[in-house]
Amino acid sequence: MRVALLSKAFVVGAYQRKCELMAEAAPDLELTLLTPPSWRWGERESVYTPTFVAGYHTRVLPLAQNGNFHLHRYRGLAEALAELRPDLVHLDEEPYNLATWLGLRAAKRVGARPIFFTWQNLYRRYPPPFAWFERAVLRSCALALAGNRDAATILSRKGFSGACRVLPQFGVDEAFFTPATAARADAFTVGFAGRLDPEKGVDVLLRAAAALPGVRVELAGAGPERPALEALAASLGLGERVRFLGALAIEDLRAFYCRCHALVLPSRARPNWVEQFGRVLIEAMACGTPVVGSQTGEIPNVIGEAGLTFPDGDAEVLAQHLEALQRSPEQQRDLGARGRARVLAHFTMRAIASETVAAYRAVLSSRP
Repeated sequence: MRVALLSKAFVVGAYQRKCELMAEAAPDLELTLLTPPSWRWGERESVYTPTFVAGYHTRVLPLAQNGNFHLHRYRGLAEALAELRPDLVHLDEEPYNLATWLGLRAAKRVGARPIFFTWQNLYRRYPPPFAWFERAVLRSCALALAGNRDAATILSRKGFSGACRVLPQFGVDEAFFTPATAARADAFTVGFAGRLDPEKGVDVLLRAAAALPGVRVELAGAGPERPALEALAASLGLGERVRFLGALAIEDLRAFYCRCHALVLPSRARPNWVEQFGRVLIEAMACGTPVVGSQTGEIPNVIGEAGLTFPDGDAEVLAQHLEALQRSPEQQRDLGARGRARVLAHFTMRAIASETVAAYRAVLSSRP
């Protein structure tokens, strides 16, 4: 089973572990990762650094329009696929992107079966040429990997007739994100990790905390909303009960999750954005930290019965959940254990890798 995986996400070293685990799961898998030398995420740039490279091959392809989500493209892709002659090409991109359409054409030229990935959980119509790219991809691919349930529903609405598996792009390393052996912070501490943007709803968390004397809040992240959040915290009289930590490296996130008594993801839906997954939830759950999330996007599906949810924007209900957790160490332990178990069952990198390989087999065993 020869597979070419085209993805800019694998410039991040930790994500390369998925390729290793896919190779472990399938001894007959001959996997080649096609990835760019770097990818620009707005103001920052991730440079490809070989980190987990056992069991598969990698080709670094030059990228045109680096940082342009819709119009980036890989130079030499057609030539690489002509040499590799894969049975299947995994286009780890949205179906309306130029790179996906070009990858589709290149795959069809060498007789490979193409599949794609999507996070898109809002129904949108795109102008040409992106509508043309999307139409061609949906018509030609036998399988879609959807990062959340709403994305799968949208593909169906758009007429996609192939198979669809709901499967997040990456899982977590359960050996790294593990429960702490030391005690948590002395004062009841609530954490948030993510971008400080209006849609992340951090203001809702601050308002909830203001109603709970003695509760501390730690915010791990950077973004344009920080000045407004600092002003709100001051106006609410939170003072030293709130700490702005800035963006934390992945090496520091485990300690952050482990000292918090709860992690809150209070995202709010916007007309042009809804939470697509909430990776920080599964990282915190893997650490045995109770999670509380808003009832928007994929958050309730990620949490399941292993945490608490509240209506989008409802600081009062969020405060009630946090107060209940503060008063009940037993509930903290119960939800922490449930969260860890849920991650081990569904959201580890190994589980995602195994399910991805199973998807490959299903496509290659079906009729073209």
